[in-house]
Amino acid sequence: MKKKNTFLYKSLVFIGFAGPASFCFVMVMIIPFIYGFYLTLTSWDGIASVKEFVGILNYRTVFQDEQYWHSILLTIVYSLISVILVNVLAFALAYLVTSGVKGQNFFRAGFFTPNLIGGLVLGYIWQFIFSRAMVMLGTQFDIGFLSTSWLSDPRKAIAALIIVSVWQYSGFMMLIYIAGLMSVSKDLKEAGVIDGCSKGQVLRYIVLPQMRSSFVICLFLSITRCFMTYDLNLSLTEGGPFGSTQMAAMYVYHQAFVSKDYGVGQAEAVILFFICAAISVTQVYLGRKNEEDA
Repeated sequence: MKKKNTFLYKSLVFIGFAGPASFCFVMVMIIPFIYGFYLTLTSWDGIASVKEFVGILNYRTVFQDEQYWHSILLTIVYSLISVILVNVLAFALAYLVTSGVKGQNFFRAGFFTPNLIGGLVLGYIWQFIFSRAMVMLGTQFDIGFLSTSWLSDPRKAIAALIIVSVWQYSGFMMLIYIAGLMSVSKDLKEAGVIDGCSKGQVLRYIVLPQMRSSFVICLFLSITRCFMTYDLNLSLTEGGPFGSTQMAAMYVYHQAFVSKDYGVGQAEAVILFFICAAISVTQVYLGRKNEEDA
C-alpha cells in the first residue's frame, strides 16, 4: 500500500498513461511551433541549406503588407457571419430532432452527413452547383440572380463560401446541442409547464440557461474552424475572382509555398495563430464567466 503512494510509483503510472500522448503532442505540436517561430527570424526560401538570420524584419514586412491584413479582415467578416448562422441553424436543427418528430433519427443522420465529406470534395461539389446547376436553373426559369455563376462575382462568391460552410458545420454542432438539450432535466421543464410557462418561455428561461456549456463549446469550435478555413476556400473559389475571397490561411500558404518566402509566410502564420487564439480564449473566458455567474 505504501509503495503505491510513493512519488516514483505515481510518476511511472503517469508516464505509462500520459507519456505516449505527451510525447506525440510535443513532437507534433510544440517542437514544430518552436521551429516555425525560429523560421520567422530568417529569410529562408525553403531550398537553401543556410538560413540567414534577419531578426524581426519579417514581422515588419507583414505589418506593411496590405493584402495580408485585407485577408485577415475578410476572414473575420466571413467567420463572424458563418459562426452566427452555423450556431443558429445547428440549434434549430437540434431542437427539431429532439422534439419528438417522426423519423428524428433519420434526420439526425442526414443533417450530420455533410460534415463527413472532406472540404476539398465538398468544394468541388458545390462549385458544380454554383457554376452549372444553378446557372442552368436560373437561365431556364429566368431567375436573374441565378443566371450567372456566383463564383464569378466577388460578393456572391463570399456568400457562396458562407453558405457551404454553414451547410458543412451545422450538422456537427447540432450533435453538441442535442447532447445539451438531452441533459436538461425533464423535471425542470415539467415544473415550468405546471407554473404556466409556454413552450417559448420554457425554452428561454429554463432550457437555454442550462445549455451555456454547449454554446461555449460550439462557438469555440466554429470560430477555430472558420478562421483556419483553407481546403474549402481552395476547391470552391481558389481565392477568386481576382483574389476577392482569399482567406488568411490561403494567403499564408501562397506566401510560403508559392512565393517561396518561408520567413514571411511563417511570420504571417504566427500572427494568424495569435489572433485566432486571442479571439477563442476571450470567447471561452466570457462564456465560462457567464456560466459561473448564472
